[in-house]
Amino acid sequence: MATSSDQIFFNNCLLCLYLIGPPTFISLRFLQAPYGKHNRPGWGPTISPPLAWFLMESPTLWLTLLLFPYGQHSTNPQALILITLFLLHYINRACLYPLRLYRNTIRKTAPGFPVSVALMAFVFNLLNAYLQSRWVSHYKDYEGDHHGLFWLRFCVGLVVFLGGMSVNVWSDRVLVGLKKEGGGYKIPRGGWFELVSCPNYFGEIVEWVGWAVMAWSWAGLGFLLYTCANLVPRARANHRWYLEKFGEDYPKSRKAVIPFLY
Repeated sequence: MATSSDQIFFNNCLLCLYLIGPPTFISLRFLQAPYGKHNRPGWGPTISPPLAWFLMESPTLWLTLLLFPYGQHSTNPQALILITLFLLHYINRACLYPLRLYRNTIRKTAPGFPVSVALMAFVFNLLNAYLQSRWVSHYKDYEGDHHGLFWLRFCVGLVVFLGGMSVNVWSDRVLVGLKKEGGGYKIPRGGWFELVSCPNYFGEIVEWVGWAVMAWSWAGLGFLLYTCANLVPRARANHRWYLEKFGEDYPKSRKAVIPFLY
C-alpha cells in the first residue's frame, strides 16, 4: 500500500509540474517577477538578494540529500553519478552564487528581494527536488535500461550539461562583477553577451537539456519545459529593458536568449 501511495503521489507531483508550465509562461509574458532589473514596490516585505537566493534554492540540496538514501537505487553507481550532477548545479546556485553576490553587491543601494517571490520559488524547488531525486533514486529502471544506451545518453547529456553550466557560471560572474563596480546598470560586454542579452539563462536552459537527456525521464523533460517557460519570457523582458534603457548604444545584433534565433 505504501509503495502504491508513493507512486500515486509521485505521479500527481509530476502532473503538477507539467500543469504549472503553461500559466507560468503566459503570465510572465505580461508581468515580470519584481526583482533585479524589474524590481518595483508593492510586493510586500523584502530581504537581501543573497539571502533570498540561498533560502529559495536550498530545498534542491537538503531535500535531495534527505530523500535520495531512501530510494531502492540509492547505492547504484549510475544513480549516484546522476544525482551528483544535479547537486553540482545547485551547490553553485544555492551556495556559491549568493556568496559572490554578497561580496560584490553594493549593499546600501541594492534593492531588496520580495519574500513573496522567494516563497514561490521555494515551493517550486521543493516540488522539483522531490521529482528529480525520487526518479533517479527510486523509479528509474536501471536494470531494464540497455547498459550501453544509458552511457551513450549520459555522455551526450554530460557534454551538453557541463557546456551549459560553464556559460551560466561565466555569465553570472560577469553580471555580478558589474554590480561590484557600482554606478547603476551597464551594458554587459564580451563572450556570449555579444550574441544574447541573457547568456546566463541560455546556459541554464542548455544545462537542463543535458539533464533531460541524461535522466531520460518525464521528470527531467518537465523540468526542462518549466525552465523554458520561466526563463524565456524573462530573457525577452530583460532584452527589451536593455533596448529601452540604452537605446542606440545597445547592440542591435543581440538576441534575447537563443543565439541567432530569439
